[in-house]
Amino acid sequence: MTKKKILLNAFNMNCIGHINHGLWTHPRDNSTQYNTLEYWTELAQLLERGLFDGLFIADIVGVYDVYQNSVDVPLKESIQLPVNDPLLLVSAMAAVTKHLGFGLTANLTYEPPYLFARRLSTLDHLTRGRVGWNIVTGYLDSAAKAMGLSEQVEHDRRYDQADEYLQVLYKLWEGSWENDAVLNDRQQRIYAQPDKVHKVEHKGEFYQVEGYHLCEPSPQRTPVLFQAGASDRGLLFAGRHAECVFISGQTKASTKAQVDKVRASAVEAGRNPEDIKVFMGLNVIVGASEELAWAKHAEYLSYASAEAGVAHFSASTGIDFSQYEIDEPIQYVKSNAIQSATKHLQNNDWTRRKLLEQHALGGRYITVVGSPEQVADELESWIAETGLDGFNLTRIVTPESYVDFIELVIPELQRRGSYKTAYDSGTLREKLFHQGPQLPRQHTGSDYRH
Repeated sequence: MTKKKILLNAFNMNCIGHINHGLWTHPRDNSTQYNTLEYWTELAQLLERGLFDGLFIADIVGVYDVYQNSVDVPLKESIQLPVNDPLLLVSAMAAVTKHLGFGLTANLTYEPPYLFARRLSTLDHLTRGRVGWNIVTGYLDSAAKAMGLSEQVEHDRRYDQADEYLQVLYKLWEGSWENDAVLNDRQQRIYAQPDKVHKVEHKGEFYQVEGYHLCEPSPQRTPVLFQAGASDRGLLFAGRHAECVFISGQTKASTKAQVDKVRASAVEAGRNPEDIKVFMGLNVIVGASEELAWAKHAEYLSYASAEAGVAHFSASTGIDFSQYEIDEPIQYVKSNAIQSATKHLQNNDWTRRKLLEQHALGGRYITVVGSPEQVADELESWIAETGLDGFNLTRIVTPESYVDFIELVIPELQRRGSYKTAYDSGTLREKLFHQGPQLPRQHTGSDYRH
């Protein structure tokens, strides 16, 4: 029986402090170079050498001002502040790679769909079909206020808006230009055939769009669609639209339950359960031996900032943890923040001490520590026991975390038959799903084609 091949994205962000906060102070970390092209082109080449499926770039609009009701800690520890635009990185990285995919986060709440469709089509052309879009609706009141709203749109209502946004995009990406619209005939002086290019007319609750898509069909038309909503409404949205779903697991049992829910949501939307690839965020600290790995773990801990991690988590939940005494039970409060983040606070059995312990490495993702064999054992175990397809691998110290994984873990996984030894040809969608470059027929987006 052929072993399931583990899919792998590098998880990063166009900023200094991403998930594991405080590690920017480590002497071997180069994340303060995030605002240079070389930082990104060298990273892209490194990841392609490791046969990573993609570079998943997170993003945030707004600032983390819930903790202490200020941005003091985010500014001092660079908790995703400053943060630059992720989409502008892609052209440079695509120019120095041939296969690496790019999962790009963009908040649809503040992006008009007509112009956004052009930006993604442009990148899909320039990368020859290596682009994915991580669909987010935002969760920060600071972003809403910065964009002229008095407060964040209510959680489920944001998904209603997102559903219509995707409708508009499908009409532009899938329906405006027919496959054979472009003739490119110099003798007849016809580049595109007018009868095969169609005006989009959308009159909805949130969007009014009348116009032609500005781009000819790109290799994938619709980029690979990523999403990370774990609420009931988020799962409904994922079942309809998502091709890759990103989850944050804490135990194998709870992760399996999440994976099963995601696959069930696809089936409810008339799709196949395997039409969605599920990735989990993960920290890996690996050494040539278990002893060396734990020594590295201890070294990293000495630079990490647990308080910065808790300040980040405050924004995710909408709860100011700084107002609680160290052992005082934290009261659950329903908010418009990330529903999955607040879920495990609902028992009111969490304290600030417990949160600081959880965030000892500056973030709250599962951390796998050990020799190459031990790490490979654990990754294979997570895949086998949960139904996951792969991982979003965080950076703890950059680029060291990726270098260590590529040099130590990947050869071990390849030896076991759990990881590819070469890239498949084709677009990002073809590499992930081994089907055609465009949305499959059972995906709702295909309904908008001519």
